[in-house]
Amino acid sequence: MVKIGIVGIGTVGQAVIKNLEKNKELIKARSGKEIKVIKGVVRNLNKKRDINIPLTTDYKEVTRDPEIDIVVELMGGVESAYEVVKDALLNKKAVVTANKALLAYHRFELQKLADTTPFEYEASVAGGIPIIKALRDGLSANHIEEIKGIINGTCNYILTEMKKGRDYKEVLKEAQELGYAEADPTFDVGGYDAAHKLLILASIAYNIDAKPEDILIEGIENVNLTDIEFAKEFGYEIKLLGIAKKISNEIELRVHPTLIKKEEMISKVDGVMNAVSVIGDVVGETMYYGPGAGGDATASAVISDIIEIARGNKNPMLGYKIPLEIEKVKLKPIEEIISKYYLRISVNDEIGVLEKIAHILAKHNISIESFLQKPRNGYVKLLFATHKCKEKEIKKAINEISNLNFVLKPINYIRIEE
Repeated sequence: MVKIGIVGIGTVGQAVIKNLEKNKELIKARSGKEIKVIKGVVRNLNKKRDINIPLTTDYKEVTRDPEIDIVVELMGGVESAYEVVKDALLNKKAVVTANKALLAYHRFELQKLADTTPFEYEASVAGGIPIIKALRDGLSANHIEEIKGIINGTCNYILTEMKKGRDYKEVLKEAQELGYAEADPTFDVGGYDAAHKLLILASIAYNIDAKPEDILIEGIENVNLTDIEFAKEFGYEIKLLGIAKKISNEIELRVHPTLIKKEEMISKVDGVMNAVSVIGDVVGETMYYGPGAGGDATASAVISDIIEIARGNKNPMLGYKIPLEIEKVKLKPIEEIISKYYLRISVNDEIGVLEKIAHILAKHNISIESFLQKPRNGYVKLLFATHKCKEKEIKKAINEISNLNFVLKPINYIRIEE
């Protein structure tokens, strides 16, 4: 028998317990062993839960219990969770976690602590989609050239509804009422949730240790219906994407709203669903699609990790048995990232405006690929798509244009990925 202790018994923890019991015969057949949760750790013992296992408020009763084989960490947070998982590993307990924030900051320290002790984390990225196993195991013969992912269902739902002509604030309120977004939605709509997940994928693909503070992160808060209209007119969809690219020995890591062509498979993923596209040098492009959140979807991934450990699999945590010295890579500086850009500039309706803006763009080596003009009451919205340029060039140009006396509102820009 494999005995489990769970730290954090909320929606996902209860779903893990429920589904381990519901599918226990199938799980026993797949793993070759009976798997049972024997103890749980919670903050509040008085809170009502639909489970029947012994509970404690002291995580050490799980991490140091000689009977327990696997510690499942579902408490969330960063530093407190790190202490729990660290204690479990020091006591030679196998670990399963769904905690993307923990891994975004401490994955390399945990890999060192784990050594040969099994450590699995499939549920940390894209919920029920087995993207960790696909990237670490299924695509292990490939140099990964690029990853593009819709890895936050809240943002995808909001942008999908905005295509119907609905306002951002209205849809965000609805997403909160439906339980897709938190009361404070900043972590989701600001791009931070997706950034944590991207960092985990990039570690497996490139063995690169970057923190959220090191990479480009922008959310969807400034996307409006004018941007949606421009996208539609020029054959694009707007998606919040996590993007990782290998260019020579540099890795681009960025999360931001992105204009992508409607013909791309990933552009067709709507609602709260997630999708990840991976390009390998051997296999080409592969695509993974499914529910990215929710108790049962996440529990499915957690239980699959438990089964892997019960079978005796000891995969290297981030997929490397030895350091990949010949592939030593570094993080590409944000200002050196090259992209096409869409700009929305609100200006007074007067002669010479377009000429002055075009002059500033040209001065910073930025050429215009397409242009739209949208008259409004008393002012004009100018919508540009540029050819490729560096991040530092577009930022300098935007700063200079923003200081012109006919510019009425902050300039919004969205990167174009082709």
